[in-house]
Amino acid sequence: MADSELRIAGIGISKEVVSAIVSRAAGSVAGVASVGGNDTIASNLINVFTNKSIAPSQVVESVVENDALHIGVHLAVFYGYPFTKLAAEVRGVVATAVNEQIGVSISAVDIYIDSLVFPKE
Repeated sequence: MADSELRIAGIGISKEVVSAIVSRAAGSVAGVASVGGNDTIASNLINVFTNKSIAPSQVVESVVENDALHIGVHLAVFYGYPFTKLAAEVRGVVATAVNEQIGVSISAVDIYIDSLVFPKE
């Protein structure tokens, strides 16, 4: 098995496929500026305002544990959205999207807030 593939529920799934599903779902949540570095405009804004960039390998992490998927999502978020509420919403949409698209159990969705984007005053 390649390092870029997950084996779960009798199928092999590319980590890039999981990342695409997770990124799209998480990016739809109000308050999320960018999922890792996938959104070029938001990534450029994050780079301008924070002088940081997120490596593509750090965007979405996925591993199989006890026949369930454990996901980690790295986010840049807009200032003004409470972190715990935002994280709970992202967890919910990611779990729903992965379950609907891939149809596997999810053991956890960890949220990592790597950057904070402030509105221009």
